[in-house]
This record gives sequence, C-alpha cells and structure tokens, in this order.
Amino acid sequence: MFFKDILGLSHIKKHLAISADAGRISHAQLFIGPEGCGTLPMAIAYAQYILCANTNGENETGNEACNIKCSSLSHPDMHFAFPVANNGVVKSHAVSNHFMEEWRQFIKEQPYGNLFDWYRAIGIEKKQGQIGVDEALEVVKKLTLKSYEGGYKVMLIWMADKMNVAAANKLLKLIEEPPEKTVFILIAEDEEQIIQTIRSRCQILHFPPLAENAITNALIAKGISADEATRIAHEANGNYNKALDLIDNSSEDLVFEKWFIKWVRSAFKAKGNKTAIHDLIKWGDEIAKTGRETQKKFLHYCIAMMRQAMLINFNVKDLAYMRIHSDGFQLEKFAPFIHENNITIITKELESAIYHIERNGNSKIILTDLSIKLTRLLHKKTTPIS
Repeated sequence: MFFKDILGLSHIKKHLAISADAGRISHAQLFIGPEGCGTLPMAIAYAQYILCANTNGENETGNEACNIKCSSLSHPDMHFAFPVANNGVVKSHAVSNHFMEEWRQFIKEQPYGNLFDWYRAIGIEKKQGQIGVDEALEVVKKLTLKSYEGGYKVMLIWMADKMNVAAANKLLKLIEEPPEKTVFILIAEDEEQIIQTIRSRCQILHFPPLAENAITNALIAKGISADEATRIAHEANGNYNKALDLIDNSSEDLVFEKWFIKWVRSAFKAKGNKTAIHDLIKWGDEIAKTGRETQKKFLHYCIAMMRQAMLINFNVKDLAYMRIHSDGFQLEKFAPFIHENNITIITKELESAIYHIERNGNSKIILTDLSIKLTRLLHKKTTPIS
C-alpha cells in the first residue's frame, strides 16, 4: 500500500515521508484517530515506505520486489498484532498468527474497516476480542529474531487500545528499548485506554476525520453521482468506512436507528403506562441477545444521536450531520426534549452502561435500568428563558 492510495491527509503523508527520508524514524509511534479516518492504511503505507527504502513522498520509488511483498502483506519483516478471540476454528490461546489469511483479506476488502467489521470477518462478533499476554509473547518472539532482509523490522499493533494491562506490561520494556532497526507502530481510536507508561514511550500522531471533499471525490470515483456523494460524505462525518456502508445500505447505523426510535418512543409512553414499561423491558431483552460489541456500538450511536438532537434544539443545524432514514420519526420534533438540563446526565448514563457492558455486566439489567432512567430524563423540563 502506497501513500498515494490513502485518502486525503496530505500533511501527515508529507510529515512521515520527510522524517523517513531524513532517517528520523522513531522506534515507537502511536497513530490516534477516529474510525474510518485511515490510521491503519496509513500505518501500512508508512511501514512499506520504511521497509522498501521508498523515497519522494507520494511519488514513491524504491525496491520493487519489496513493494510487491508489502502490498500483499507477506513481507517477512512486516508483523501484525490485532484483537482476536477463540472461535469455531481456533479453540484456545488465539493469537494474530492464527488469523493472518483472514487479516490479509480484510485489509484487501476493507482497509478502512472498523473493529466490529473485523470481528465479523473472523466470526467473533458476539465476543470481545483483545490483545492479551499470549499475543505479547508472540510479539516478543518475533522481534527478538534478526531481520530477514537485513533492514528494518516493523510491528503494527492495530487497536492497541484493546491491549489488556498484562500484555501492555509484558511489551513495555521492548517498546522502550527495542532491538536495533525495530519500529513499533501502535494504532488506536481511544488514547485514554492505552496505559500511560506505553503512551509516554511513543511519539504520538493525531489523525483528524477525513475531509468531506476527500470522501466525496473517492465516492465519485466509484461511480456515485456528485450530489449523492456530497450527501453521503456529509452524513459520514469524516468516516470513509461509514460512507461505503451507506452506499450499500449495509451500515449498522440503519439497524441502530430502528432500535433507537423504538427505544425513545417506548420511553416517552412509559410515564404512568405499564404496557410501555413492558415494551421497554422487552426491548432491553432483544438488545441483550446481541453481542457485547454490538451493544456498545449501539450505545455510542445513541450518544451521537442525542448530541445531534441537542445541536438542532440549539439552532445549529449546520453542525448536525446525522439524519433519520425511517419514515414517521423526525429528529427536529425529538430535539426539544434534549436540552441543557438533561444532555449531560443522559450522556453520562449511556457512558456508564457502556462501561458496565464492557466489564461483562448483565446486559438485560443494565439496559432495563438505562431505559427507566431515560424515561425520567426525557420528561425533565428545560429551564425557561426569562
């Protein structure tokens, strides 16, 4: 993968190319950015730039044979670690090496894909994958060996925020003092989930969401009309993965939207209505049957939707990028119920539910409790303007 294959982010490409050309390659780097902004493809392109002694920025020239191996993710000095879990094939001690065939296919088809896309690709969408101690031991083993081709060795750790504390502690010394010509590239969405001792040893590079025009041009190149591409790019809000899902109507947001609408409608009716309370409990039971990763993604979607409603309520519609696709529910009519007196508490309750679900709390109880609280909070009155 070359820099020219990455959408937008020209300033980051330039920075990485210039530093590599000058031989200023930090031994531990942390790429932080939101979903769909291109941190993973950029990391792969950067690793290829280093391994193949490429030069000249986006107009890369270097070792042709090396570039071919890197482009197929088969270069012996390009290593990967990513969240995994046991599945129907791998029964125990799952590590990244067990899933390299699926990983290569995933990068080929969905280089901007998210963690849940990856879990679906390896059949663990109802589990919570992680980078554990077994993976850390594999990383140490790979990097203590000499480089196959006598140059750099690069270890890319995707979704490093899913690394547990035991694995992080195991890798700490290696990240701090790696063997000569060894480069760590950690890729994450949530910087705060990475332990401070790891972060402090990395050179951190923050990625912004992709520019709308970069997504628009990429969609037009795929044959989408200019008007439709502009609309989708705006709704994607810098997330190219979401833009591609919206083209195919396969975005999980479309499913989350139906769940959200059913949830808030039942919550509105539930005040003094026993039947609606039963609907809320039934709703919680249905969501609880899905995997924990799905539940967490849905609750993150709810946080985003609540914030969009607040922006509309505060008359800043230009900042509201999400839209409702279902007939019969208008965000503009829901917006007045999200205001300064409840938005902070609603967000806090949603974040608390995510926290407890991630730590294997009982989903039915957590979601039912959240629903009852939402019922009260939606009926909380705004402060009248004097």
